Amino acid sequence: MKFVIVSKGDDRSNKLKATMKQYLTDFDLEYDKEEPELVISIGGDGTFLEAFHRYIHRLSETSFIGIHTGHLGFYADWVPEEVEKLIIEIAKTPFQIVEYPLLEVTIRSKTGESKDTFLALNEATIKTADGSVVFDVEIKGERFETFRGDGLCISTPSGSTAYNKALGGAIIHPSLDAIQLTEMASINNRVFRTIGSPLILPKHHPCILRPTVDRSFLIAIDHFTTNYTNVESIQCRVAEERIRFARFRQFPFWNRVRDSFVAEENS
Repeated sequence: MKFVIVSKGDDRSNKLKATMKQYLTDFDLEYDKEEPELVISIGGDGTFLEAFHRYIHRLSETSFIGIHTGHLGFYADWVPEEVEKLIIEIAKTPFQIVEYPLLEVTIRSKTGESKDTFLALNEATIKTADGSVVFDVEIKGERFETFRGDGLCISTPSGSTAYNKALGGAIIHPSLDAIQLTEMASINNRVFRTIGSPLILPKHHPCILRPTVDRSFLIAIDHFTTNYTNVESIQCRVAEERIRFARFRQFPFWNRVRDSFVAEENS
């Protein structure tokens, strides 16, 4: 099997990377940066997102697994103290594949000359430096509302525990093919109204955001932010592609949620 390791870059993560690389190659696994079948992330969730986007072109051939060396690793199944066990598992045991849904974002320009399409593991956020964001929101081809406020967050189920949760969005189990649209400080008064609640949209309900005011937008796909002008529309939907996680043991999603947010540190 071909594998690659993506490290956070700190001393602890780099030492673990060197150890795992040495032992796994001793077990006759091949280290391959170009076409890995298994991507091992060592660090935190930011490192995992970096690994995901680095190998986003190989989602159908590649599986991911995480070791967290930071304070929070929602995508990581393993801790440094378990590395020896994990090495044996990778070398000797076929792993189970668990798939999670992704978000597809398509940004179209007013000229019709350009179209950018991205995949997000966590979320996409849309903001502006020029006052309020104003969008006509369409769901499944029909106008739903006009949103005015600081911005919008569109998250995946696995990403629902990140920025979306901080905005008051729901936590969604990743077995559900859905995306979530959550408001950032919407304007609600006698003149302007929005739904005021997060919207959970199934796979067959794409959402299109159409700017009603000509301005630039800061659009972040996970942790990559780009400034866009002359935006005609932003389409968000559940992607056809999915991320594949390599599982060597059971780690239920709700256990991750509990351990990340409500479990006492010494319990």
